[in-house]
Amino acid sequence: MTFRTLTKHLHKDSTTLAHVFQTYAQSKQLSKGKQLHAQLITYGYPSSTYLTNHLLSMYAKCGQLGYAHKLFDEMPQRNLVSWTAMISGFSQNSEFSKAITTFCLMWGFGESPNQFAFSSVIQACSLLKSVRTGKQIHCLAVKVGFSHELFVGSNLADMYSKCGSVVEACMVFEEMPSKDEVSWNSMIDGYAKNGYYEEALVAFRKMLIEDVEIDQYLLCSALCACGSFKACNFGRCLHAFVVKLGFEAHVSVSNALTDMYCKLGGMDSGSRLLEIDFGGANVISYTSLIDGYVESDQIEKALTVFVKFKRQGIEPNEFTFSSLIKACANHAALEQGSQFHALVLKYKLDQDPFVSSTIVDMYGKCGLLDHSIQAFKMIFEANEYAWNSLMGVFAHHGLGHEAIDVFNRMVDQNLKPNAVTFINLLNACSHSGLLKEGLSYFISMENVYGIKPRSEHYSCVIDLLGRAGRLEEAEIFIKKMPFEPNAYAWCSFLAACRKYGDKERGKLAAESLKSVDPENSGAHVLLSNIYAKEQQWEDVRSVRKMMKDENVKKLPGYSWIDVDNKVHVFGAEDWCHPHKKEIDLKLDNLLGKIIEAGYVPDIESIPLDLDDDMKVKVLHRHSERMAIAYALIRLPIGKPIIVKKNIRVCVDCHSAIKLISKVEGRKIILRDNSRYHHFIDGSCSCKDFW
Repeated sequence: MTFRTLTKHLHKDSTTLAHVFQTYAQSKQLSKGKQLHAQLITYGYPSSTYLTNHLLSMYAKCGQLGYAHKLFDEMPQRNLVSWTAMISGFSQNSEFSKAITTFCLMWGFGESPNQFAFSSVIQACSLLKSVRTGKQIHCLAVKVGFSHELFVGSNLADMYSKCGSVVEACMVFEEMPSKDEVSWNSMIDGYAKNGYYEEALVAFRKMLIEDVEIDQYLLCSALCACGSFKACNFGRCLHAFVVKLGFEAHVSVSNALTDMYCKLGGMDSGSRLLEIDFGGANVISYTSLIDGYVESDQIEKALTVFVKFKRQGIEPNEFTFSSLIKACANHAALEQGSQFHALVLKYKLDQDPFVSSTIVDMYGKCGLLDHSIQAFKMIFEANEYAWNSLMGVFAHHGLGHEAIDVFNRMVDQNLKPNAVTFINLLNACSHSGLLKEGLSYFISMENVYGIKPRSEHYSCVIDLLGRAGRLEEAEIFIKKMPFEPNAYAWCSFLAACRKYGDKERGKLAAESLKSVDPENSGAHVLLSNIYAKEQQWEDVRSVRKMMKDENVKKLPGYSWIDVDNKVHVFGAEDWCHPHKKEIDLKLDNLLGKIIEAGYVPDIESIPLDLDDDMKVKVLHRHSERMAIAYALIRLPIGKPIIVKKNIRVCVDCHSAIKLISKVEGRKIILRDNSRYHHFIDGSCSCKDFW
């Protein structure tokens, strides 16, 4: 039927025309809808609020908000449906601020919203994470009597949970007179995404009791909570439940199962799920497997999975690259990290906030500070993740003033700092001796930025006070903490006690560390070092015997370096290397040179009852010195030497490496488990404070 015939026969049948526009909207046939609209205008078809509302809805659903808005502005009369269509249209097309503005205008014009208008505007608040506006809409919903309506209540609970206001989300959910699978999923998903994993699983159990229909979304949320909460038994039961309900072949559920097993450390189970492959294995499932291997420190297997799915023609996404680059950062694998950076550019993912942030972090953790800064500058619009990454890089390199400058620039960009921001900032102050500044930032967290300090922030303050030698203040601070200090806090305090020779507080810290983390060898080792510093060898032997009796093994120190695309690992004991003789000769040569340059061995760095000559020999064979000696033999002159060490560099090695950089004329970058040291021409970037 031609449009002319159609408009002739339907001259007075707005209902049928409205139905045609509705069909075009549902099938996204925008072109036909526009043609029919044009014919109606051409033949002078009388407009009505009823028909215009359907036109509004069609244009909005087809993403043509400009047409919809123009129609809306030209309407002589608008009703509730007109306003609701515009609000829904803005919300569905990601124009969230306009959805909220239109809702406010609607109320200002005296039109009382219905449940659909409320649902749409609450969704807009949720996606903008505007909890303040959401609370105002909630008050209005209570006032007009829609707060307990199923869709409105579900969206309110979802809005609060996505904004991190879990308590308010729970209150809304509990007050709802009836709940469906959507509202239950909003609550369970909200718990999981805000870190309340146990509460998510408890809610799932309650939902089962209430005999709510289970769908794939509920199962995915519950599986996510299981993985994050490390609930192995519950996870296996849930897997059986998935199979019983016949959801194991559903792509999203299968991916969630793989992700759960990977988070639980069951990499074999996660891998087998992919091998079974119900036809739904995709980039999400493979990325979950990669992430699992990365978290379990199996980088080689992660790379193997990446190669495997690439060969299958599956394209990696931003999450794949984030995991792989994170692995390269943790292992300081510069060559592989650079290759992934090149692939990121190839796939045009370099502006993704997560990927770009991990690239900044990767170069920083590989010791290339300039590359890290350059990668940050290449981000078109840096968000809080990128700023936090750059701040973390400066913190690890002991550049406190630079980290503070990054923080100030971030705030100037109207980006709100978060908990991670202050962990980086406090670490930066701690590693740079900026005691006054660090304490000031800790106080400002809650007073200025409304962020409640967590145990990690308190641990940073203990470390800050300890490094500054304020042991009494650190002890008082620990006693006033709202919760028990964690292992990191006691390790920091114990290390400070060792540095400043405080035996009594050291004993207290060691006992506390053993009670918090019985398998942590640091308590025994550091306490032994305190006794050794005072030459109390009987106490040293007593601690060593205790370690043997309790089967506590000291973490062996080792260093590694990349030469010719191969990782070379060196240990202080029982080491072997194809070039061992050359390395020994180079070490002896270096020792002679640095002694001439003023090197005096710090034999107190050896907490063993040995004669002085033997202590010098032991120091001379520390793993980082062997790695540096090998690099000097193999790496071309002018290329920086980058060494990674699994434990903290000792005072003697720090002094020796400063002089090695001077006598050899080489830049040496050392990454230990605490921070980075840049040695150039006899000095270190840490200014001997670490």
